[in-house]
Amino acid sequence: MEIYILLKKMLTNNIINLKTMKLSYTLRLLPFALVAVFLASCGDTDKAAQLAELKAKQAELTKSITALENEIAAENPDSITVRMKDINVAELATRKFDYFVQTQGMIESEDNILVSAKAMGVITAVFVKEGQNVTKGQVLAQIDNSITESSIAEVKSSLDLAKIVYQKQKSLWDQQIGTEIQFLQAKNNKESLEARLATLNEQLDMTRIKSPINGTVEAVNIKIGENAAPGAPAFRVINIKDLKVAAKVSESYVTSIDKGNKVQVILPDLDKKIDGTVTFVGRNIDPLSRSFPIEVKLPSQASLRPSMTAILRVVFKSEPNAICVPINLVQDINGKKIVYVAEMDGKQLVARRKEVSVGGVYDNLAEITSGLKVGDKIITVGYQGLNDGEFVKI
Repeated sequence: MEIYILLKKMLTNNIINLKTMKLSYTLRLLPFALVAVFLASCGDTDKAAQLAELKAKQAELTKSITALENEIAAENPDSITVRMKDINVAELATRKFDYFVQTQGMIESEDNILVSAKAMGVITAVFVKEGQNVTKGQVLAQIDNSITESSIAEVKSSLDLAKIVYQKQKSLWDQQIGTEIQFLQAKNNKESLEARLATLNEQLDMTRIKSPINGTVEAVNIKIGENAAPGAPAFRVINIKDLKVAAKVSESYVTSIDKGNKVQVILPDLDKKIDGTVTFVGRNIDPLSRSFPIEVKLPSQASLRPSMTAILRVVFKSEPNAICVPINLVQDINGKKIVYVAEMDGKQLVARRKEVSVGGVYDNLAEITSGLKVGDKIITVGYQGLNDGEFVKI
């Protein structure tokens, strides 16, 4: 009991000294003196409980000291030296704020084609290698065409004779010599051979595997001596200058996202961001994933590759006059969102705790829907560890 009486006397004497003169050094050491006295009188009994009790009393004393400092400084700023924390502030103004939905997609090539042979046969030559640039119509490989070429030579020989016979029969018929049936037979024979030659030339062309686009040979899947067959992939040709990102978005945004919406494409593997717009929105909802497809065209860049992972942030709503603060300034204290602002309290600048409501977060900015107003000076540096009403200086 004597200990608590002593504590009470010491606290009363020091508070009187604080109000009548500058804050004494003794008062600042008061919590430590109390600890020493209490420990000396209690001995070794239940030290953990003693320590917890002393810490609680120390916190209460510190709070009382801070309150007295503030009161004295407010009544007479020159009567006490107050420790003030250095801060930086930024004045709030309205700005445009975008709401977005984030989804993952994959880079695709508009022209990513598996090229196969049109005719069956043995590969006799391969003219390109992987990584080689090719043009539309360029021959990539040759299939054995010896039989077709022999047939063409035979038909050409017959056609030459048929043309001569036709010209002679036509000349005679023009002079009303001979019969009409002889002229028609000669004409039909010539035209039949011409049609046959055209068919053989088409068959000959089918023995050449050609590139359907301008691009780069990504894969060569055949070798000389192997059999080629229609439908079997022989080459992969990609045009990497015409790329897009394909992704799917939840059906809950089907009325909010349309062609032209702003998009930020994030490429984690390249540590790169590209701004673009939605270029395609699918109208069909996938019954399994309950999502719809979207596409975003990409600029031609050497670092971009098909099948690369991309993250899309699709803007679906914009607020033209929003109050925004950096998201790191919003603290979560006891389940409440808190931002500190600097305000004048008499002649002193103090920190004030403001409870806010956050609408959305985009690009490291949080939209504040309530709790702050235009012109408020938010504390951007030195806000950690601040208390409501604590003196600060810029």
